[in-house]
Amino acid sequence: MANQQPQKAKSRFENGYACSQSVLSTFAPELGLDEKTAFKIASAFSGGMVRHGEVCGAVTGALMTLGLKFGSTNPDEEEAIREASQELMQKFEEENGSLLCRELLGYHLILPEELEKARESGVFNTTCPLLVHTATRLAEEIMQDKS
Repeated sequence: MANQQPQKAKSRFENGYACSQSVLSTFAPELGLDEKTAFKIASAFSGGMVRHGEVCGAVTGALMTLGLKFGSTNPDEEEAIREASQELMQKFEEENGSLLCRELLGYHLILPEELEKARESGVFNTTCPLLVHTATRLAEEIMQDKS
């Protein structure tokens, strides 16, 4: 199953799911979360938190994935998730130049005219699938390395 996850997440995005949903739902079953619940949990994170342009939804989906894998219910045992999350964010930013949706896409999606320009530009069909693929690949690599 290794190395198929990034393509699966990219395909989900291309079939209409949000970036955050595409990443989290791809890993959810193997991490003990059903896909339907994963889609719901991740639904408010696309466009950098409901189109606010903050951290890319693909990254937040990957962070939620890492939380399922390395998260703890004990506040004294947060080192694993902190390390994994920081590694993901650092690598994603190194590869893409930013963590912020509005910088990655070049549009601030919360503004109706910017959302329309983004749609016309095709970034949702070109840039976003690649970001989903990258975030998924990085999450997969981190989970393999740290397991």
